[in-house]
Amino acid sequence: MTTATYDAIVIGAGHNGLAAAATLARKGKSVCVIEKNATVGGMACNTTLANGVQAPEIAHLLYNLHPKVKRELGLGTAKVPLEVRDLPAVSLSQDGNHTVIRSGRAELADGRPHAEAAAFDEMMRRLTLFAGLLGQLSTKSPPSLEDGLASLGTLTELAGLAKLGLDLKRMGKKDMREFLRVLLSNAYDLILDDLEDGPLAGALAADAVRGAFAGPRSPGTVFTLMYRLGQGGGAQLPMGGMGAVAAAFEAAARAAGAEIRTGTGVARVLTENDRAAGVVLEDGTVLSARAVLSNTGPMPAMMLAGTEHYDVEAVRRMRNQRCKGAAAKVNLVLSAAPEFTGLRLELAAGRLLIAPSATYVERAFNPAKYGEMPANPVIEAVIPSLTDPEVAGGGQHVLSAVVSSVPYGLEGGWDEAARERLAAVTIATLEKYAPGIGALVTESQVLSPACIEARTGAPGGHWHHAEMGVDQILTVRPANGMAHYRFGPEGYYLCGAGAHPGGDVTGLAGRNSAMQLLKDGVL
Repeated sequence: MTTATYDAIVIGAGHNGLAAAATLARKGKSVCVIEKNATVGGMACNTTLANGVQAPEIAHLLYNLHPKVKRELGLGTAKVPLEVRDLPAVSLSQDGNHTVIRSGRAELADGRPHAEAAAFDEMMRRLTLFAGLLGQLSTKSPPSLEDGLASLGTLTELAGLAKLGLDLKRMGKKDMREFLRVLLSNAYDLILDDLEDGPLAGALAADAVRGAFAGPRSPGTVFTLMYRLGQGGGAQLPMGGMGAVAAAFEAAARAAGAEIRTGTGVARVLTENDRAAGVVLEDGTVLSARAVLSNTGPMPAMMLAGTEHYDVEAVRRMRNQRCKGAAAKVNLVLSAAPEFTGLRLELAAGRLLIAPSATYVERAFNPAKYGEMPANPVIEAVIPSLTDPEVAGGGQHVLSAVVSSVPYGLEGGWDEAARERLAAVTIATLEKYAPGIGALVTESQVLSPACIEARTGAPGGHWHHAEMGVDQILTVRPANGMAHYRFGPEGYYLCGAGAHPGGDVTGLAGRNSAMQLLKDGVL
């Protein structure tokens, strides 16, 4: 029985789904967001651990929130508050000679100049310059020639490509040649061409493969690094945790007039004459709409509509899409603040990286290729309670760790013993830099990639819904011929991280998808 009719229905209240809903609602469209979980946010959510300690359950930093999305949705204003703090990145060294990266510049943790500061500055200058070219494409639908050159939309897209080419030429012959030389190369070689293989190189290598099933020697990892820098490259700590980010996106959507329903999922997408016509909820409720946007991964979105609405090649491409999750989450409750060798408390509140060299990052990935757990993983950790004391009381602290190169398909499977083993490996690795931290742990929570998939629906537990390699980005994201957000039946759109421009917390995939829907004249 149909209970309501909307202009658009959005499946999934992750930040991209909420960005899409807010964008459409601000254009005067009636929008309903359906979320199967009790709360919005997807991976951007908080969880309560023992004794009322609040921890960022999965994502813990606000990566690359795009200024255009922030401005259009009014995030961080009096109506939609969102307070964030910039964090320095601290690449840890066992000998206490830590490297700090702040505002794109390198220094040592004790305040001394870094010996490779000048070389790092020049590398970042080049990478940021090149990233700016790629960043031009992030706020627009990727170019498509499917309708021929006569299409006004295509000509607009070609104009964007022409500007990209012109800006490339304006860089000068030397930088232009360098851009073309490194674009598809691997991050390991690029980094070690100019830097010694230490914590500074390790930090860059870790960022180049963050969340990916890849090591820094994998082809195309320079592109991935530049692509992220093109989105801003920043990591901020939201006060109140990532749940506060989700709440801000939710408030923006509701303020624009969107309706949000939680606690019930979508069983399938209704189609009539190969056109999206609404959804059937898991409780049997039918909602009608002129358009449906899915914030799920690409393959789950296809299954909701039914593979019969896609040609054989499209189904094959989605089934073969690379989406192996390679990052786990470990949350630790500590009875006191940990002490890191040679690191003052102010820097311990930063973004802590255990990636002592680019070689270490590469070797950490090797076991994952064979379904094995790394003995010495790359870790990105934050202790939000040092900056935001309200998340924990009674002198307690929470340490949030993203553990990389942890395979989705672990040999033997992800049972309780495997999760306990990952917690032990994580604590043992932290112990090398913060002696005695293991004795401070009172509670732990471990989410493997398989757990993340079960909780969020992200294919393979992949944080970006799919790899962001050169063969799955821009005009081939999620696949060749499916990169314009239109997804099978007319009026059905993909608005999650599996669409252009990909993952992180930019909000652009949702915003761009909504703008493309309006441009197509569906509503």
